[in-house]
Amino acid sequence: MGVRIPQIVAFGGGGFSMEAGNPLLDDYVLSLAGPRRRPRVCFIPTASGDADHYVVRFYRAFSPARCEPSHVSLFRRDTGGGAVEGDLEAHLLAQDLIYVGGGSVLSLLGAWRAHGLDAILTRAWERGVVLCGLSAGSLCWFSEAVTAFHGPPQRLDGLGMLPYSNCVHYDGEPARREEYHRFVRDGMRPGYAAEDGAALHFVGHDLAEVVTSRAGRRAYRVEARRGTVRETPLEARYLGDGAAREPLLATA
Repeated sequence: MGVRIPQIVAFGGGGFSMEAGNPLLDDYVLSLAGPRRRPRVCFIPTASGDADHYVVRFYRAFSPARCEPSHVSLFRRDTGGGAVEGDLEAHLLAQDLIYVGGGSVLSLLGAWRAHGLDAILTRAWERGVVLCGLSAGSLCWFSEAVTAFHGPPQRLDGLGMLPYSNCVHYDGEPARREEYHRFVRDGMRPGYAAEDGAALHFVGHDLAEVVTSRAGRRAYRVEARRGTVRETPLEARYLGDGAAREPLLATA
């Protein structure tokens, strides 16, 4: 196998935990996992406190018929059922795709740093393991992000693999969108926002494309210019019918 390039797919929201019956984003990330007939896919549900129902839904979506699924539990001593024990680093570095679930990104980052997962996942990304996730599983990869899980929107520092800021659930949480604009105006680094059903695919540090699981969903470049925040819609490809990319809309 040749050298694999670092890739991250950051969902604004969507995938198996938010879009029942719509596998388009999950199928997309699985398609990036390489030539192996049954890619190795590991789910990390830390942000939900390793909720049992979340893990069950993962295995339903990523069945052994289409991949080799497993999950990492930091809050429970799981045995069997694909749970990882023993050499966590070796397991994660051997994956083709690591999928991070939603929940509290503050709790996720704290637990990861306590267990050394922040460094392990950085090494996995550098070696070409595809990283993806929604909500908290999107925010975590960026240098800065906006979380609203524990109350009013607040700034946080992520892992910094992607040198931008990030905001998720952009269409469904107006307060988060408004505060993201304020944070960027006040000095937060420029970045990207994504609506539910939209995903940002980065190759290395560069945005390669925006894909959507629902027609008309959007992602945006958000930056401050001369004290004014500019929000620029990005070209997007709807995964449902292979249609041409949606036209850009001019906005400020």
